[in-house]
Amino acid sequence: MKPLRYEIVIEKEEDPRAGYSVYCPDLPGCFSNGSTPKQARDNMAEAIALHVESLRALGKGIPKPRRRVRVEEITVAQPA
Repeated sequence: MKPLRYEIVIEKEEDPRAGYSVYCPDLPGCFSNGSTPKQARDNMAEAIALHVESLRALGKGIPKPRRRVRVEEITVAQPA
């Protein structure tokens, strides 16, 4: 079986004690979290594996990974 390589998005929670949330744009409803970016990533790897396993068990198609996440920074001037 060929490995699937999905993009994930890790975001810092507003509450500094809350850690990080993570989701996969190609797998709606598949998300996780962690107290560090590494823990969020590790937890998401497990969540994706379980999500794909569940889709297979239900006889549903597995979404193909797509490279579509692009992060850019924009500077906007603020009125004085």
